[in-house]
Amino acid sequence: MSQNDLLAKVTELKELKVLAEEIADQIAALEEAVKAEMTAQETDKLLIGTFKVTWTKYTSNRFDSKTFKVDHADLYQQYLKEVPAQRFAVA
Repeated sequence: MSQNDLLAKVTELKELKVLAEEIADQIAALEEAVKAEMTAQETDKLLIGTFKVTWTKYTSNRFDSKTFKVDHADLYQQYLKEVPAQRFAVA
């Protein structure tokens, strides 16, 4: 691949990432508007046309690795596992 081809691909990649961020912001704004209306209507379910919208609360349990590391440092070290990874970035 030539330098010009590579430059074109990286330029397009950066432009698409900016577009993706803008779309993500638009999605978040629309979701917030719908949530605000659901709050105003005091409901967690809406039927709008052919769409069913739900906004429900739930509880999840997650392992607190930071506290475990402090309280049980030796055991934490015993179960650490190195995992190879790669990071791709365009600045």
